[in-house]
Amino acid sequence: MSWEPPTVPEPAPGSETAPVLSHAPVSLGEIKELAGVGRPTVSNWRRRFSREVVGGPGGNRHPFPEPLAGVGSESKPLFDASEIADWLDLRPVPDAEPDDDGRIETYGDRFRRALRLRGLVALRHRLGSAETLISQALAVIAMSAEGKDWITEALPAELLTEYEAADPEVVRAAHELMDEIGAPGWAADALLGLDDEGLDIAGRLESDLVMDITPRGVVALVAALIGPNEGGPDQRSTISLCAGLGELLLGMSGGPYEGLRGHGELVAVEPDPLLRKLLFYRLLSYEAGAADVCASPSDLDIVRAWNQAPVEPHDFSTADLVLADPPYVAGERERDAEGPLWWAREAVRRLRPEGRAYVVVPTWTLTRTSGTGPASVRTPTIATREALLDEGCVEAVIQLPRRIHPFRTGAEYALLVLRPPSPEHRSVLLVDADRIAQRAGGKSEAWIRQVVELTRPGVVPEPGEERPEGDDSYDPQDAQRLPARASGPRREQLLDNRSLLPAHRLAAPEARVDHFEETLTARRAVAAALPRLRDWVGDMNVGRRDPHTPMRHQKLDVLLKAGQLRLLGGHRMKKEDIGEAGLPVVGREEMLGELPVGARCIAPEDLAAYPSAKVTEPGDVLLLTEHGVRCQVDVAGGCILLSPVQGLRITAYREHVREVTRGGPGHSDELWMRPHSLARLLQAPRNQHRGSGSLVRRVSVRDMDLPQLPPEEVAELEVLLTETERLRADVRRQLEALDRLAERVSAGVADGALALRRQ
Repeated sequence: MSWEPPTVPEPAPGSETAPVLSHAPVSLGEIKELAGVGRPTVSNWRRRFSREVVGGPGGNRHPFPEPLAGVGSESKPLFDASEIADWLDLRPVPDAEPDDDGRIETYGDRFRRALRLRGLVALRHRLGSAETLISQALAVIAMSAEGKDWITEALPAELLTEYEAADPEVVRAAHELMDEIGAPGWAADALLGLDDEGLDIAGRLESDLVMDITPRGVVALVAALIGPNEGGPDQRSTISLCAGLGELLLGMSGGPYEGLRGHGELVAVEPDPLLRKLLFYRLLSYEAGAADVCASPSDLDIVRAWNQAPVEPHDFSTADLVLADPPYVAGERERDAEGPLWWAREAVRRLRPEGRAYVVVPTWTLTRTSGTGPASVRTPTIATREALLDEGCVEAVIQLPRRIHPFRTGAEYALLVLRPPSPEHRSVLLVDADRIAQRAGGKSEAWIRQVVELTRPGVVPEPGEERPEGDDSYDPQDAQRLPARASGPRREQLLDNRSLLPAHRLAAPEARVDHFEETLTARRAVAAALPRLRDWVGDMNVGRRDPHTPMRHQKLDVLLKAGQLRLLGGHRMKKEDIGEAGLPVVGREEMLGELPVGARCIAPEDLAAYPSAKVTEPGDVLLLTEHGVRCQVDVAGGCILLSPVQGLRITAYREHVREVTRGGPGHSDELWMRPHSLARLLQAPRNQHRGSGSLVRRVSVRDMDLPQLPPEEVAELEVLLTETERLRADVRRQLEALDRLAERVSAGVADGALALRRQ
């Protein structure tokens, strides 16, 4: 026998709006909050549409409802909620977009939704938690959708029990929500905060369920990468690991209805009991209750009937598509055996030969390195990442836009596109979707379309292939293909114990820039602005480099490990230890030019409390790598670095300075790099774009690179940059002198102490 749900009161025939049922009277302040307007707007409505101004109800303009008699007071009148809702139905929301039926949202719609939410909040307090309320409401919705067609014996005992025990007010609220939205599945999404209308009931009920929801931008990107379901007899099968509330599963192919109709077998795995129950209820609400929901990946290996299909029992150990969005894990948990990349490994294990997996991971899983030397440690995260690369399982790494998660705004994410293992050496596509999204103004449709286009075969050439001349379809700093293992010596590879993040890896010459012509233009501009430098600028010997001899670059990480550079870390110091006398300190303010170097100092006796602090030497390069790269050369030395400022010391230059100080010739012919050259090359655009971080964009010093130049060319560059810096210092002194003169004259005139007379 089939189960029959109890009847629920329907709206009156001909009614165009959902009724407001037995709500408490509302005050003017509550009308303001529920309708989403300001208090002056409500007072203005009441005054302009009073009965005295517009006349009785029979007129063309409807009067604002009268206060209820016998309740409230003259200073705080109370109004009937249903009368207010009906009156607000006459007031469309300005600039609102019409829906599919051409209807414009009104303040009455907003008022009813907010009034219902207020009732749900009261129910939450009565039931004890938001999760209990959401679970009961989802049970009602599920039973009103596919559940009503099941025989009682086939219904899960937990669902039937929860529905029958549901609070009557929860039952009424769930049916009202379905009546307003129009479909049980959409009502379930609104309840869980997954709808496109912005109701986000779970969030407003302060439920923790919303904290781990897969962001809509990620769902849309995965759906676009998977592509539409082509139909036919051989439908693709899907396993959703860490399915959560089914965001990725139900989001396939552009939406819940489109993605699941005609789809092959579906199985979801969700270890959390509450999420597993709610996911099953949501599937029922979308009439997809035949899909199985398991508690562990090991359940997939059990031989049984799946998806209630009348076929021979079998296991569900592999599928054509595998989706996974593991719960967020902070970087401090990188030693956990079952971290985010464990799920990536499990997704690969579950793939059929031509299948693909899409796994969302925090970016720290791609940036951790094991260090060097005998004390280096390969954590499970690093070992799993290297194994995936070595086996050719990584097809693409897509760095997702910053702050894509509405609740974990400080976390960054990446999407891994994975394939089955192969003995062949295959390249990996790196895509910086964050950079693309910034150019697109954060519009999801625009950046998703560009990312999907970059993943198409042939758009981004394989390593070693030349890009067709004149091809400007994409920026090489947006996407490149790199080999997991290099095919020759001194070639870049991903298995080099460095960050795998696209922002750290992708670097290319500036697109559509003729550096030679730009330099000539800049030289002419200097000669015109500073005529006295015309001869010096004219003697500058600049030429084009042979295009058949490509410039090689070397990462700072390699130079640091080789001892050619030394990294000086900044230090955190107490404010009370910083004064006006002692050794100068250089922090963020000094690097940004907000304070002159020397305005802040630390006394030697206070510095003794920081034994790890190092004093800079002449020629050290100071760096601030927040929101770009800023460098300056410490010519005199003797400074203390405040975090986040760091320093780089050229080891060979240090020996060169010592030799010159002793009166010797130095080692100028052997210097591979010099201070001003290092500072300027680090600030080149190819390094400026390597930042990562959702809140503060920081560039990793170790991921910057430098061109490999012969010592004589470095010496020429250093002479040019040193003279340029000297001239800039002269101009700064002239500007400061002029500013000082203008300041003193204007101050004297303002105070009445100076009189200006024509000579």
